[in-house]
Amino acid sequence: MSTDIGISHEVLVTDPEPMGGTQPLPDGQPRTFQPSAVTLISGRHDAVLVDPPLTREQAERVGDWVEASGKRLMWIVATHGHGDHWFTAGMLAERFGARVAASAGTIAQMHHNTQARGVLWDVIWPDRIPPSPVTAVTVPGDRLSLEGHDLAIVDVGHADSDDSTVLHVPDLDLVVAGDTIYNGVHMYLADSADGNFGPWRKAIDTVAALGPRRIVAGHQNRNRDDDAQRLIAETRRYLDDAEAALAAHDTPVEFFDAMIGHYPEHLGRTVLWISSRALYLAREGGDPVRNLLAAWIPPTDPPEPS
Repeated sequence: MSTDIGISHEVLVTDPEPMGGTQPLPDGQPRTFQPSAVTLISGRHDAVLVDPPLTREQAERVGDWVEASGKRLMWIVATHGHGDHWFTAGMLAERFGARVAASAGTIAQMHHNTQARGVLWDVIWPDRIPPSPVTAVTVPGDRLSLEGHDLAIVDVGHADSDDSTVLHVPDLDLVVAGDTIYNGVHMYLADSADGNFGPWRKAIDTVAALGPRRIVAGHQNRNRDDDAQRLIAETRRYLDDAEAALAAHDTPVEFFDAMIGHYPEHLGRTVLWISSRALYLAREGGDPVRNLLAAWIPPTDPPEPS
């Protein structure tokens, strides 16, 4: 979209990526990842890219998109540490001579995700993710200036990851929300495996307090609009429905089916199944890291019948 104030934004939504392994979901669907949104905020000459994608092929497409804009890419911002929002930042930064920025908390989470590549990310997407050294830096006051327009990296705490942020662009009444807000896609609940969604609700409140009219959700159905009030309300409601389903059902398959019943048109059912397994493995106790890996990596046994 364009404005008459010298700043604008565009969104590119990547297609869901197939995931390694042949194990289908309980409803028989193949395993695919969520569609992901990459945002380009442009001034008259310069630009800032938010949440670069996961794979080398996706980054090549994003790079061509940025190049076609004719803007000089100055900064790449990661809203949180999950690798699907920054693993190609270095590749794109090198292509355009840009720098990478993030909050201190996000940078710490980026290091954790780099350490997990060998047991998680590269198992699911072998040979598809480029080298991902953490080159992100903090910026004074967590603020960038794009040709005189303020871009604020706002700490929101825990959402679908610890140490999450959003990028607030007041002159556009815009929040680029990373994974704090979702839009027509099943939410990743596995990092809230204790079933306590209170911190995430506080993160949503922080976004709402910024008063945006538009929100770019990090995972979205490209056919839906970006109305902030709708997205905030729907993200809150999803957490409410997940909490109710956890209280009502005893198995991950029952939870999976209940959430599909609530949201039959939502994309990203693989992430819903990962969340379902993580939430119920946490009930059984054990090591949280091992539980999370078990939720992501398909088991060898067939899934329970839906």
